[in-house]
Amino acid sequence: MGELSFIHAADLHLDSPFKGLSHMPESIFHKVKNSTFEALDRLVTAAIDRQVDFVLMAGDLFDNEKQSLKAQVRLRNAFEKLNRHHIKVYMSHGNHDFLSGNNHPITYPDNVFVFSSETVAHVTYAKNKETLAAIYGFSYEKRSVTAEKAQEYDPVSDSIPYHIAMLHGSVYSNTEHDVYAPFHITDLTGKDFDYWALGHIHQREILKEDPPVVYPGNIQGRSSKEAGPKGCYHVALSEKGTELTFLPLQSILFRKLSVDISGCEEAHELERVILQKVEDTKEQTGPELVHLLLTGIPDHLREWEQAVEEIVQLVNETLMHRNDWTYIYRFEFSRPKQDPFRMLKEGSHFAGELLRHADETSIQPYLDELYRHRQAKKYVQAMTPEQESRVKERAKQLLIDELLHHGGD
Repeated sequence: MGELSFIHAADLHLDSPFKGLSHMPESIFHKVKNSTFEALDRLVTAAIDRQVDFVLMAGDLFDNEKQSLKAQVRLRNAFEKLNRHHIKVYMSHGNHDFLSGNNHPITYPDNVFVFSSETVAHVTYAKNKETLAAIYGFSYEKRSVTAEKAQEYDPVSDSIPYHIAMLHGSVYSNTEHDVYAPFHITDLTGKDFDYWALGHIHQREILKEDPPVVYPGNIQGRSSKEAGPKGCYHVALSEKGTELTFLPLQSILFRKLSVDISGCEEAHELERVILQKVEDTKEQTGPELVHLLLTGIPDHLREWEQAVEEIVQLVNETLMHRNDWTYIYRFEFSRPKQDPFRMLKEGSHFAGELLRHADETSIQPYLDELYRHRQAKKYVQAMTPEQESRVKERAKQLLIDELLHHGGD
């Protein structure tokens, strides 16, 4: 058996719009908008430097089904550079860049193989005229694939040393994401494959080590929910086993940062405390976008809240013009959670019954029509549990205010 070396990447989301970050200074936002392409360039450089045999890209290479010409051209250029170094590419399309949504597809160079249908297929890889691997996969033809695609994977020949499966989907138990091409881990490990190259989940995770069942995560974070290093895996397969090396590729690192301001007596002290904390905790060289959480809030901070925005602007002016820049793009206050309706909930009156019912009721069913709307669903994302909680608290406050305003009638 020969040795194989390859890159496993997924969820490039090229040309992501970063809609929620457009409030930032134009110079910073321009760099953010270009970050997915810079991460792609770093992926290509890593593949060339490590002299890999091929690159696997397991779905959602583009951020949406329209697949902008800019993103397709940048990707083709990346493939052409890999081709000049005799590196092959095997790619599939996922739920974001499904095949039927692309109105202007372009042709990729000969080193690229695209899984072109929803039927699981395979292609072989040969090195020095010896067939070393069979690579399996499928592409989404439409946005949603709910079939258990893992059942369709089966090794084609015992004479081929390595069998590598690409699958863009999610574990049944994952409730944080839309469930596409669902599977149980045993569905994968029960088949005779040497490596499962997964995509769809943006959090890096090795679900199983033998055989490896791997989510590399996305290559560039896009919000505080995708904080920390992002990248791909370099995989080496040999008779000795499998060696996995994570390679960070992100152009800009998203991170969350908590700052205790309980020791501040005057508003101007916040600048020094925040600036020092940001600099002391910088995780690595390279640009960073910081989601700031202010904790240990003294009682008199309520008088400072308008000043905090100015303080953050001052900190940003200090940090954003460096080559190794940092920018605080969001800040919020952390206060002890208190239930303002606790006493009312315990009562046997209408208000108590109303609040108890609100706590037990999900708001998601009331949003289903909006999510299914042909135009609106393109722009509206499903609520996180935290967002749902905030909406419910606001709704309860409005209800109680109205009841009290009308004397409970």
